[in-house]
Amino acid sequence: MDLIIIGLLGGLITGISPCILPVLPVIFLTGGAQSARFEPQNADTDGAGRAAASRTLPARRSRPYLVIAGLVTSFTLVTLVGSLLLGLLHLPQDVIRWVGIAVLVLIGVGLMVPRFEQLLEKPFQWIPRKEVANSGSGFGVGLALGAVFVPCAGPVLAAIIVAGATGRIGLDTVLLTASFAIGVAVPLLVFALAGRGVIERIRAFRTRERGLRIAAGVAMLALAVGLVFNVPQQLQRLLPDYTAQLQRDLTDNDQAAQALGLGGLVTDENRDLDKCTNGADELQSCGTAPAIRGIDSWLNTPGGEAIDLESLRGKVVLIDFWAYSCINCQRSIPHVVAWDEAYRDAGLEVIGIHSPEYAFEKDASNVAAGAKDFGIDYPVALDNNLSTWTAYRNRYWPAHYLIDASGTVRHISFGEGNYAATEKMIRELLDDADPGVTLPAATDVADDTPDAGSTTRETFLGSSKDVNYAGPEPYRAGEGTFAYPADQPADTFALEGAWNVQTQFATPTGAGAAGIRLDYHAAQVRMVLAGEGNVRVRAADGTETAIAVSGTPRSYEIARSDAVQAGTLTVEVDPGVEVYSFTFG
Repeated sequence: MDLIIIGLLGGLITGISPCILPVLPVIFLTGGAQSARFEPQNADTDGAGRAAASRTLPARRSRPYLVIAGLVTSFTLVTLVGSLLLGLLHLPQDVIRWVGIAVLVLIGVGLMVPRFEQLLEKPFQWIPRKEVANSGSGFGVGLALGAVFVPCAGPVLAAIIVAGATGRIGLDTVLLTASFAIGVAVPLLVFALAGRGVIERIRAFRTRERGLRIAAGVAMLALAVGLVFNVPQQLQRLLPDYTAQLQRDLTDNDQAAQALGLGGLVTDENRDLDKCTNGADELQSCGTAPAIRGIDSWLNTPGGEAIDLESLRGKVVLIDFWAYSCINCQRSIPHVVAWDEAYRDAGLEVIGIHSPEYAFEKDASNVAAGAKDFGIDYPVALDNNLSTWTAYRNRYWPAHYLIDASGTVRHISFGEGNYAATEKMIRELLDDADPGVTLPAATDVADDTPDAGSTTRETFLGSSKDVNYAGPEPYRAGEGTFAYPADQPADTFALEGAWNVQTQFATPTGAGAAGIRLDYHAAQVRMVLAGEGNVRVRAADGTETAIAVSGTPRSYEIARSDAVQAGTLTVEVDPGVEVYSFTFG
């Protein structure tokens, strides 16, 4: 029951979110307007002397319901089994999307050109009252829309996609998916019915069926072209996500996390990972390592070829889950790089699974630049859909999974630290795999892991994940003017001046620079910045540091001391610079 309620509420929230906007004109015109009752215009009498009737013509009143039913049906099937079927058929993962776009184009042209519509319907004339074109029931239109419908990827949808990706499609997953799709459908159906009501109440529309059909065709073609060029995603980035807090309120609790299986669904493949204790000092046996799956592309392999774990039997494998802008990963990666350099010739294979936290971390060029900055030349898999992350039931950046030469997981370590124990076990497994191997001296990389609770938590400025905000004004998506508070609590930030708060970052909107005041506890402070412009950082003692920002998001150090200490920084940010987060070490 919890799954159904969470699915319905998650769908309802998604159904009123900004990412729904691109499909609304099509829903309004094809689901609503086309089901309105139209009045025929006066016509000349024909040869038999009969005049056109002036009464209202009957219309298919079920059309809005059938359009939405088609959307729910195809969205559910595509989400749950689309990837699995395409994988079995060895077809590209986006083929369903392109087929859906092609169908939208065909139906759109059919609406505008009646003769073309007749050609579309001809192969289906043997089916009673099952027209393909938009003059029919509308179910086919809904099927096409569902195949290309990509709602905002909140936690509920993420859990559904994860289930489909891992092949774990049971009754609970079907119930969650169906309830989510119904939740999304309710606002869309209301909009379609509202469209019909508008058309029937305004006389100017009631006599223009042909014009509305053409408008529906134009809307459908516009949606198809927009999908080709990813316009809906660009529109979503421009609009504030006013439903983000609702999504968090729905899923940020233990009951929802347990119901959704957030962090990884338990499967026969990964069930034995529970036998490993996080950060254990001794080797354990935790089942065969799950396969690396769902990877968009590979870095640092010959020709970008994929790596299959089974092909590495005989080697010791270290899998490192990381993200290039994550401060915890930035402190951990030097250890992983050192292990790769020290033990590669002795039989260690390091594989980085780059699992993005931000949307910009999905870009292969951004990841490649980050890997180069860290000196990573071992293979890196871009796990943009978190498929491998989910297969390993992972929850942390960074996370290390140590696999022996037979393919069994022998050690798991979440988060920072535990480096000496992990290296000791790497050496043990290398010696077990090849008793005659000569191992170099242990690596000597300083452990910069801060004491638990000693530093300020990672601070995000985007509206979807904002934390530690201390200003007097509400912190929400959109443009606003801010002022520093008279008293600012420890471990918080506040804004001053004109800012535009987006889903993942904030940027000044005025003619001049805008300010951020940060109160923190840390030995190192970094900012994730992007865009073009300058940032000036002023410490409490008056010293000022200027940083030139250019290009895609990356992490910049803005303060460092020998030990964790309390401090206050004032940051002036030029227009054109995007501020994503502060991280602390």
